[in-house]
Amino acid sequence: MPFKTLAPPGRPRGSLVVSDEEFAHDRTAVLDRLRDSGDLDFGPAVLDPAHIGDIEGSLGTISMRDRAPRRGWWVRLVTLAAIMGPGIIVMTGDNDAGGVQTYTQAGQRYGNSMLWVLLGLFVVLFVAQEMVTRLGAVTGVGHARLIRERFGRFWNLFSVGDLFILNFLTLLTEFIGISFGMAYFGVPKTYSVPAAAVLLFTFAATGNFRRWERFMLLAVLASLVFIPCFFLAHPTAGPILHGFIPGVQGGVTGSAILLIVAVVGTTVAPWQLFFQQSNILDKRITPRWLNYERADTLIGCVVTTIAAGGMIAFAAFALNHTKAYGPNATYTDSGWFNDAIHATLGSTAGSLAAVMLLVAAVLGAGAVSLSTSYAFGDTFNQRHSLHRTIRTAPVFYGAYAGQIVLACAVVLAGSDHLLGTLTQYVQVLAGILLPSAILFLVLLCNDKEVLGPWVNTTWQNVLDYTIIGILVVLSMILVISTLFPSIDAVVLTEVLFAVAAGIVVFVVLPLVWLARSRRISAGGPVDRLADVRDLDRSTWRMPPLNRLAPATMSTARRVGLLGLRTYLVASALLVAVKVFSSFVH
Repeated sequence: MPFKTLAPPGRPRGSLVVSDEEFAHDRTAVLDRLRDSGDLDFGPAVLDPAHIGDIEGSLGTISMRDRAPRRGWWVRLVTLAAIMGPGIIVMTGDNDAGGVQTYTQAGQRYGNSMLWVLLGLFVVLFVAQEMVTRLGAVTGVGHARLIRERFGRFWNLFSVGDLFILNFLTLLTEFIGISFGMAYFGVPKTYSVPAAAVLLFTFAATGNFRRWERFMLLAVLASLVFIPCFFLAHPTAGPILHGFIPGVQGGVTGSAILLIVAVVGTTVAPWQLFFQQSNILDKRITPRWLNYERADTLIGCVVTTIAAGGMIAFAAFALNHTKAYGPNATYTDSGWFNDAIHATLGSTAGSLAAVMLLVAAVLGAGAVSLSTSYAFGDTFNQRHSLHRTIRTAPVFYGAYAGQIVLACAVVLAGSDHLLGTLTQYVQVLAGILLPSAILFLVLLCNDKEVLGPWVNTTWQNVLDYTIIGILVVLSMILVISTLFPSIDAVVLTEVLFAVAAGIVVFVVLPLVWLARSRRISAGGPVDRLADVRDLDRSTWRMPPLNRLAPATMSTARRVGLLGLRTYLVASALLVAVKVFSSFVH
């Protein structure tokens, strides 16, 4: 039966008719022809025809025409295996080279006392990435493109501008991790860094999504090397359980707060939002399979949180109580950590620690660099898909190669001390800029033109804005502690959280109630989701972008967004000044 384009009511079917054989032989080329002819200018908002077709996962394939029900656990597990990828890759890539350094530094300096931070971050991580899974599967459009279409080019450039800078700095930390990991085995960075760059580009630029995903999933599997590392440190249950009680070994100080913000930044980073949404498009996941992608994301959250905790505990049991490498020792970089593990636990543990760093760096570099390329394609309206070859997506692969080459050059030219210090502060910058990234995410997830019946519920919004508020307060604690190092960090934390709670109770809640009352008195519905609640979730997808009603930006929202962005950028600049001063002194 020939494949035909479908048209909305009142419009004739597409003029092009393509046989099943031709469609199966070169699906992307056929869909390119249909898009160029105008016959795909309707239906879902998918912008790149390469994002239409079968789900070609590493562990299975699902036909785009598959409508069979999934009954029985075995069938569901097979389906999950085929869909699994975007969630577990983005989550495991989150524990990158910067993550390894930040987590092990936390364990070396503060023992197991920061494990409790991971419990809260698990919630933040899943909440943020669950919103991304809905946006990706329901809209068929990348995160940067949605921001551009719904908020305008100014906010798009504002959001991706710091993303590009932060992603590049993060990519530097990945190649720094590669250089330190291979240096442990005697391989100089002049060989290891270029070799890693060639490897990353080779697997990404083959025009085969499945091949790239298999490479990344192998790296995910290799990242489980943290398990033998953990047991080689001879852990005991008591200190680990005690670490989940809020508190900090030695008391809360400015340095402890700085490290907590770094833990936040390496556990939930802005690049993850852009990466997973576009990777879901690349995998061709639609709303029918959204629950499976949520499961993929949840599994990734569990794995990455356990891994982060394992790294903290590994460093805590191995180094925290030693004289030479304990909390008073200066943690300089991941190379120092590998040597410290070698000195305290032996060569086997040192080698495994170096492998742990190396795998994390490769996995992180592959995901972060692709996040930049995806966002670049969205912003400048270029085709961007791993299903495409260099010939059909030259700008996408050019951006991918360019950032890798430049990052390699900087790492090869920079000193190890400078690069090692940079790693921690990049995670801090990510933590500072995270609230604005999540804010745009929440606004998109409340846009009924974009998500229809998939928009956030009231309880989801309460949770989301609570998370944003806590992240902003953390950044304020960091900024004030940096400007006034003599201030009592505990008192500062208590005061700022009390002020934030007061603002919510006496300002935010009355304003929300007032807005609701005005809407109802003007004849609006009591239930804000009344017009979308009865739509069929399994089939609803966002229409083409040019058919959406224009988004409205109130003056209050514009002022709020601009104020938040200005504050966060100023905070980031303050951290940059702190980094520069640390190098000078």
